[in-house]
Amino acid sequence: MQTILVLKNCRVIAGLIVISLLSVSCVSYSQPKPIRVLIVGGGTSHDFDRWYKQADAATLRSDGLCRVTYTSNTDSIGTYLKNTDVLYLVTNQPINAENRDAIFAFANAGKGLILGHPALWYNWKDWPEYNLQLVSGGANEHDRYDSFTEDIVNPNHAVIKGVEQQFTLKDERYHYIPDPAGPGIEILADNHVAGSAIVYPSVFIVKNKKARIVCIALGHDAGSHDITPYQTILRNAVKWAAHQ
Repeated sequence: MQTILVLKNCRVIAGLIVISLLSVSCVSYSQPKPIRVLIVGGGTSHDFDRWYKQADAATLRSDGLCRVTYTSNTDSIGTYLKNTDVLYLVTNQPINAENRDAIFAFANAGKGLILGHPALWYNWKDWPEYNLQLVSGGANEHDRYDSFTEDIVNPNHAVIKGVEQQFTLKDERYHYIPDPAGPGIEILADNHVAGSAIVYPSVFIVKNKKARIVCIALGHDAGSHDITPYQTILRNAVKWAAHQ
């Protein structure tokens, strides 16, 4: 009788071990898929290949977070967007009507957009809808390249998670001005320089009704791309924009 009980107990224990192993196996296969990110760069006044194609792409690929595609051919945007979760737009090149429509269709489908440094300028005078609806404003000037201080305004937002409350960097301090006719913005981080009371937004959410849009005014060169706060914000922004 004791032998039978021992055998039954052994079978129960073995069964529990198998179930546990299966549970572990299931967990290991439930990791989120890499976020498909399209970076569109190229244009003037910036080293797009070095800081976006190489530096930012490496930041996003780290730990398998993203599968990154980079292009400087704006005529290919619509084609790439068909297999994209988040558009990271940093170009200041001309964009034709077909691909402008593709960007808006992507936004209207509720997808994610990261609009980086060069793309926050008023680049396209014949495309006012871009700045009005997707950027909710823009910049026409910036301070000379120098040091300034970043202040986190909304530390509870997912885009700012893990970023120190205040940090200093060297960059072009964009004079981004919100357009009161736009959908509005939620400022997550702004900046100031010593001796001036003027503050400009650096990282903000555009209150688009359909898309998740994060704007990052930082990013001229290594002064931003190579520091941890910028890299953390970029990775967080992509995850938030992708609903992760």
